[in-house]
Amino acid sequence: MAFDIAIIGGGIVGAATLYKLQLKYPDLKIVLIEKMDILADHQTGHNSGVIHSGLYYTPGSLKAKNCIQGRHELVAFAKEHGIPHDICGKVVVATDASELENMEKVYKIGLENKIEGIEWITAEQVKEHEPFVESIGGIWVPCTGIIDFRAATAKMVELALALQPESKLELGHEVLSIEKGEKTSKLITNKGSFEAEYLVFCAGLQADRLARKDGVDLKEQVVGFRGDYYELTDSAKHKIKNLIYPVPNPDFPFLGVHFTRMTDGEIECGPNAVFTFKREGYGKTDFSWKDTWDALTYGGTWKLFFKNMSFGIAEYRRAFSKRLFLKTLQRMIPSLTMEDLKPGRAGVRALLLARDGDTRDDFRIEYHGKSIHVLNAPSPAATASLAIGGYIAEEAEKHFELKK
Repeated sequence: MAFDIAIIGGGIVGAATLYKLQLKYPDLKIVLIEKMDILADHQTGHNSGVIHSGLYYTPGSLKAKNCIQGRHELVAFAKEHGIPHDICGKVVVATDASELENMEKVYKIGLENKIEGIEWITAEQVKEHEPFVESIGGIWVPCTGIIDFRAATAKMVELALALQPESKLELGHEVLSIEKGEKTSKLITNKGSFEAEYLVFCAGLQADRLARKDGVDLKEQVVGFRGDYYELTDSAKHKIKNLIYPVPNPDFPFLGVHFTRMTDGEIECGPNAVFTFKREGYGKTDFSWKDTWDALTYGGTWKLFFKNMSFGIAEYRRAFSKRLFLKTLQRMIPSLTMEDLKPGRAGVRALLLARDGDTRDDFRIEYHGKSIHVLNAPSPAATASLAIGGYIAEEAEKHFELKK
């Protein structure tokens, strides 16, 4: 069957893109192709479930604009369609005087991004929100929340397909190759093929590989980082009310280990951030020759390693040591014990890594022929998904000359 548009990738960004395109162009026949047997089975389904405020992102960047707009859209969507969520707020806390300068920078970014309701609070005020935290002060961010991103993804697809009965969701189809024709392209999958005039790639951990299959001359490469979580045991859950974050270290490209109350009531602690030897591997010893070869023969990977050597070693030690993981958590909650922690899940984050090892790239969405590629969409992409989907719909209107 021939489609007007094929979207490759059934995470929340692909689902939001389908939803926004179908809303804007209800007559178009669109197919969403996902290689797994269920939607949102990689980055979307393994992230921390946080609705981010936009506190950390450079003012004016795509991350900042889309996160803030996307947050408002996502919360409204969740309210309208009964998606489990809670705008519970979070505290970002400093535990040492050396962190105050960075915390002030974060606070100023929050003010510049017009994050509603943020406050610089004292240690005593931190305790009003999180009684078990020991700190020297913090930032209260009331508009941060939690959500079931898998449920949101499924609902976006359901609503889109209800708008156009000839649009389809195809699960279990891995795109192996792309044949470009004059008018249409053929996507060859492990189970068959699909023809479409226009292509939109929202492939996350495989974004670079599919871009190259589509003829994009991409200099950078996706490198995966696994994040391991612990959960609090039932007897320790009372120590966390909502969300607790450390002050991020500007020299390290991740937010640090934090506490998150999930929509199902579980409390997660994590993640750390370690290089993964398999892009879609969630176990500590998962391994792929192809993924490892691609990552370790890429110069940007080694430059990242050398720039962050001490951080990297500390993260790996913590990945295999519950005691070291606990020690990090005790910086904010000193009363936690080994008995309070049980092993949790893991996630993998895709970063489009520059040749110089830089991981701080903004969201990156590029147009190539009759294709649009979401090349880099790390956190806060899930929060920003509806805004990203809207942006892609606008780009499609311009580049594909779509008519309503």
